[in-house]
Amino acid sequence: MLPKMEPDLTIIQQQQELARLIERFTPEEGTYPTAIPSLSLIRASQVSQPIHAVHEPALCIVAQGSKLVILGQESYSYDPSQYLVASINLPISGQVVQATAERPYLCLRLDFNSEQIFDLIQNLPSTPVKPEPSTRRGLFVSSTKPPLLEAVIRLVRLMDTPEDISVLAPLMIREILYRMIQDEHGHSIRQFAVQNSHAQHIAQVIEVIQSEYAHPLRIQQLAAMINMSTSSLHYHFKAVTAMSPLQYQKQIRLQEARRLLLAGSTDAADAAFQVGYESPSQFSREYARMYGLPPKSDIKQLRQTLHIEC
Repeated sequence: MLPKMEPDLTIIQQQQELARLIERFTPEEGTYPTAIPSLSLIRASQVSQPIHAVHEPALCIVAQGSKLVILGQESYSYDPSQYLVASINLPISGQVVQATAERPYLCLRLDFNSEQIFDLIQNLPSTPVKPEPSTRRGLFVSSTKPPLLEAVIRLVRLMDTPEDISVLAPLMIREILYRMIQDEHGHSIRQFAVQNSHAQHIAQVIEVIQSEYAHPLRIQQLAAMINMSTSSLHYHFKAVTAMSPLQYQKQIRLQEARRLLLAGSTDAADAAFQVGYESPSQFSREYARMYGLPPKSDIKQLRQTLHIEC
């Protein structure tokens, strides 16, 4: 009979230390930008409704509680034993699923970009810089390890000595990114920084769709832009995003329409036309399919949830 494996005390102590730090710097509910521009701290004392957003490239580490993220038809759960990384802009829904007033959900988010990753891999002779044949999902969950946690804790501690941030924060962020790309899922990050890789080409297509979401989607033009066949574009796009280009555009359109409606500057029909829909009825159907309610009812409920004054 094999001996029972005990939890790693080092990781447990690090998780507790990180939770104490985040709790100290987040006195109330909400997301707190910090003096380190790419670092945010998050606190929630209750479970949340799904929040739809475009997740930009970032590392997310939960110190206490847990969260569920949905990408396409895929679910990603993570807690203090795991971290989540988005390597490219992805339309997701996120929901805090474990949090109480006594043990709030505590999380940090560190934003990064492909230039930072490219700079790292250029200086790592052991890391391949040529395109790899496989294209991987731009979102993953991986096991949290002590070296990464230790570097993250040192970064958060810098908030106690703001005079050190300008010099030390870039070095610590570089170390954190190094730990990420050396992880078992590191290729999912590196692939977007490798010149002429399929993933880098898909990143170009994503940028076009995001900037021109209100225009008709012309797959043949997008494929020609990156020198791919339409079937290859579909294959690699779905490999990265877990959805087709049309599904990606639809989510971007609906998220933007919801933002317009929440701002109170337009009605459902106008919002539909602004984001590229020709049929308000089709817009309402797809809106209800994504958010669970027709536009008017959804916005009313959302305002009550967010305590937004009309």
